[in-house]
Amino acid sequence: MQADIRVAAGFPEAQRPVAARLFWAAFSGKLGRILAPEDKALRLIARLLDPRFAVSATDGDGTLLGLAGYKTRDGALIGGGLPDMASIYGPFGGLWRGVLLDLLDRAVEPGCLLMDGIFVAGSARGKGIGSALLEAICEEARTRDLSRVRLDVIDTNPRARTLYERSGFKAVDTQKTGLLKPLFGFASATRMERQVPSHSSQ
Repeated sequence: MQADIRVAAGFPEAQRPVAARLFWAAFSGKLGRILAPEDKALRLIARLLDPRFAVSATDGDGTLLGLAGYKTRDGALIGGGLPDMASIYGPFGGLWRGVLLDLLDRAVEPGCLLMDGIFVAGSARGKGIGSALLEAICEEARTRDLSRVRLDVIDTNPRARTLYERSGFKAVDTQKTGLLKPLFGFASATRMERQVPSHSSQ
């Protein structure tokens, strides 16, 4: 990774709109049918992004190049609830979208840090930023005395799975979307985990 790229907790508040656009670019294939139209999706994402549950990569000018989020019992990179959805999509639009998004929700497990998305700007790919963000997430788990990190990757994103495997994550389970495939746009999601040894055991 280039020396002028900085990986740190949170993300600069001034980069919130950039973070929302990068999130949408990365996950519109998975969430696009639910959160469309794009302008409303971007408004919702920008509203909900929580820097307390993120690590980011920025360049020397402070421009956001990539971000990885995680979820704990205290919150997540993208939290919110039905009031947030309703404020953007209206009562009915917010309700049915919220119900469908709940189907994708994953519970926090003891001893495990749940990764809640990772994305890198197209212009910054190939510079080791994705790998650095994954290492930062694992370090966050270690700091919290958690023994493993979990993430989920959909079948239409083989590039991401290759990155995860290269970073030491292993597939442990696969869930199929079944009849919901036309709605979500993917047929299955694979759960991957990486063990995180404590500092004392290294």
